[in-house]
Amino acid sequence: MRNPGRPAAVLVSIAALAALCGCTVQPPGDDGKNRSPVHVELPSSRAPAPTRTAESTPAAKPAAPAPRVLFSRGDSGAGVRELQARLRQVAWLFDGPTGTYDDLTEQAVKGFQGKRGLPRTGELDTVTWQRLLGMTHEPGQWELYLMGGQPAAAPDPRCLTGRVLCISKTSRTLRWMIDGRTVSTVSVRFGAQYTPTREGVFHVYWKSRHHVSTLYHSPMPYAMFFSGGQAVHYSYDFAARGYAGGSHGCVNVRDEAAIAELFAQVRTGDKVVVSW
Repeated sequence: MRNPGRPAAVLVSIAALAALCGCTVQPPGDDGKNRSPVHVELPSSRAPAPTRTAESTPAAKPAAPAPRVLFSRGDSGAGVRELQARLRQVAWLFDGPTGTYDDLTEQAVKGFQGKRGLPRTGELDTVTWQRLLGMTHEPGQWELYLMGGQPAAAPDPRCLTGRVLCISKTSRTLRWMIDGRTVSTVSVRFGAQYTPTREGVFHVYWKSRHHVSTLYHSPMPYAMFFSGGQAVHYSYDFAARGYAGGSHGCVNVRDEAAIAELFAQVRTGDKVVVSW
């Protein structure tokens, strides 16, 4: 005799097993013909692959911005003059400073950059400038104006009347003035420590276009004598070395074209004022 409660117990057991295994039990009234009354979905042994989303994708690292260019060929001014003075300190530039970013300055910057593994652009950018600053000292007045070009000091009051060669030791300049008006200005160099240029008010007493010193046997072209053997004249040494040298007391001019024009205008008897 069959136990009427057994099928029910079996179904209960199967349903419990299905619940534990993640199964779906189809009720007897369903039209699932030719199928088992229990559909078992076994858990997968593999974890589902994660879905990559825009939020989980690492963003591309932005490229580092190029260093800012401070100066390049064709620029001019005090900043370029300081750059040239510092390049001279590390022996990458031998001319100037001129205050103009020319081809020589560009080549010097390229050389400095290449030596230190920086891009050889020839332009002064912020990275190159910081490297140069770390290797040099702040240039002084006469490093910045080693070859002249400095601004002139205000004229001495004694220069404001008549025709005057107005010479300032402070700014190392000579103004050619007529009745208080500056006609032209040139950079000048003076005597060394033991042969100083005399100060005071003098007059041009002799002009000698192709003069040669009888004491030092050195050429003194465009000489305009104003005190003993001291004269304003062109100096090849000043043109080549700038303020690295000095004279034996004369007032040296390094711009030959400028002093040639000055020599043509100055007359014997014109006043000369040498002051601090």
